[in-house]
Amino acid sequence: MISFESDYNNGAHIAVLQHLTETNGLQSASYGDDKWSREAREKIRRACECPEADIFVLVGGTQTNATVIDAMLRSYEGVVAVQTAHINVHESGAVEASGHKVITLPSHEGKMTAADLQNHLERFHADPTWEHMVFPGMVYITFPTELGTIYTAREIEAISEVCQRFQIPLFIDGARLGYGLAAENCDIDLPWLAHHCDAFYIGGTKVGALCGEAVVFPKGGAPKGFFTIVKRHGALLAKSRLAGVQFDALFTDGLYLKIARHAIDMAMQMRQMFVQADLEVKNSPTNQQFVVLSNAQMRQLMEKVLFETWEPIDRDHTLCRFVTSWATTEEDLRQLAEAVRVI
Repeated sequence: MISFESDYNNGAHIAVLQHLTETNGLQSASYGDDKWSREAREKIRRACECPEADIFVLVGGTQTNATVIDAMLRSYEGVVAVQTAHINVHESGAVEASGHKVITLPSHEGKMTAADLQNHLERFHADPTWEHMVFPGMVYITFPTELGTIYTAREIEAISEVCQRFQIPLFIDGARLGYGLAAENCDIDLPWLAHHCDAFYIGGTKVGALCGEAVVFPKGGAPKGFFTIVKRHGALLAKSRLAGVQFDALFTDGLYLKIARHAIDMAMQMRQMFVQADLEVKNSPTNQQFVVLSNAQMRQLMEKVLFETWEPIDRDHTLCRFVTSWATTEEDLRQLAEAVRVI
């Protein structure tokens, strides 16, 4: 059975595995002080055009979000995100477990608008009872979003301007960052992104690595005690070479974006396949494609293909998610097309 269930259902890109194998017999320091982690950090700094950036590699996306948010907030502050945000829906209350409320705004195809953010912050500061409320201490957005959409440069710029006006940091979840940057009509690149936020991370788990997310504080000045906070959250790799070697490979010769572009190519072919089958496909230029299926079609397709049911549309139809990755092949798409053809 072929799987389009997620973008982390394969192992790792062959170049990453080769680098792990080649370095396996060598001894190294630990906790981020190994030579490959140092080299990876330098390559990421060059790719981001941020020579002063502080960079840490954590084990996974949920740990990264919870750790960064906890480190950047005071005890009485919360994080502002849209209702569909990963931290609000699919992270088991990890942020709230550290004592920080997720303050939600409306979602517009998965995105936050600067207008909604400004209205919320203005209302908070105008409320005479503000001292009794959870302070909005930072803003969280994802690139791409949970619905596969991407922010334009102007949209992020506008959100960043609001954050600066109210003196709160902007944090960008980049679990699928490569797939957002590689999407057609994306008008930002890695250096631009790095210069328009206070912290972000480069997802490895979903973009060719076995595990690991590289957190970047592009201007330097990571939160005080960040290393210790990472360890308290169980997100620290003692054997840091595992992540260091992987990101060293991903940021050699532009591999990270090359493999992300492959996933986008596969996703656009998949999208066209669904369109030709007269199925309703939601707007997404990235590797996540959302398709409306009748419940009968969905059950029939599930006999041959693994994918996710996202949410009910009505009594008889369901929104389903199909995800490509760096590892998706033409043969995978051929089998999917054959399965779709007969539903």
